[in-house]
Amino acid sequence: MLFAPVLLLVASSMRIVSGADWCYQSEVTCNHTCTGPEEWGLVSQHCSGRSQSPINIVTKRMLRRDFLPSFDFFGYQEAFHGHLINTGHSVQLDLPSGIRIENGNLNGAYKAVQLHLHWGKDGGPGSEHTIDGEQFPMEMHLVHIKEEYDSIAQAGKDPTGVAVLGFFIQKSMSANKKFDPLLDALKYITQPTNRTTLKGVSLEMLTLPKNNMTKYFRYSGSLTTPNCAESVIWSLFENPVPLSSKQIAVFARLQFPTGKQMVQTYRPVQPLNDRQVYYSRGHLAQLSGVLLITCVLVSSALSPSPSV
Repeated sequence: MLFAPVLLLVASSMRIVSGADWCYQSEVTCNHTCTGPEEWGLVSQHCSGRSQSPINIVTKRMLRRDFLPSFDFFGYQEAFHGHLINTGHSVQLDLPSGIRIENGNLNGAYKAVQLHLHWGKDGGPGSEHTIDGEQFPMEMHLVHIKEEYDSIAQAGKDPTGVAVLGFFIQKSMSANKKFDPLLDALKYITQPTNRTTLKGVSLEMLTLPKNNMTKYFRYSGSLTTPNCAESVIWSLFENPVPLSSKQIAVFARLQFPTGKQMVQTYRPVQPLNDRQVYYSRGHLAQLSGVLLITCVLVSSALSPSPSV
């Protein structure tokens, strides 16, 4: 009678161990069995938590808040050399020390550690987060951790240890030349574990103009790949980064460990549960300030001059 529970425990343990080979749904085939997103809870119990990412942002239900001011960016405008890697799941750019963000209602400074992207197939839906059900062709994540930590794994143990800036990428009629250095380098890292050095780029080149980075969505969530630690302060910018269809198609050069094209590299949206999504009003506050100054000047101009 004791054998059944023991065998069940062994089988369960074996399933969890084999589940460590996680993958996206697009990589699951009859000849290659790996643990797809629906079973990532077998890889890490965090992936079955109640505060998981990504999510669908329903704009009618978000709350507008003045406590979400603009970010302060340090080192974003400085050119650097960084390692560009095919991780087997995505393309990742390791970032040098000295790049950090502050403000944005964050609790202190967060240093940048890496940048990676998620995309679809043939220019189709590929972002992880969605807005009112709309899925963009791509999504870029700039991962930051609190300055006192040395790694994402270490920061992941802190409920607010990680701050990710998310950028939706939308199709544009014209090419975004600022992305050319990164796109040109992809031909050197088509195979998993391949790496190359990306030279002379800056985060300012790959993101939005600062005046387009005041409007963002904020919520508390998780990493979107195992171990899915629920330690992320998410800030998703409303305005998308433009790339042409040809530029988006270049990411299909990369390959999964199976040799298949690296496509549809996104986790499906997760339940929001009892969390709240907030929307910054920094741009409205700036506009209100301009209107206030204008009103004061107009009022002064229309007021009768005092008698001499």
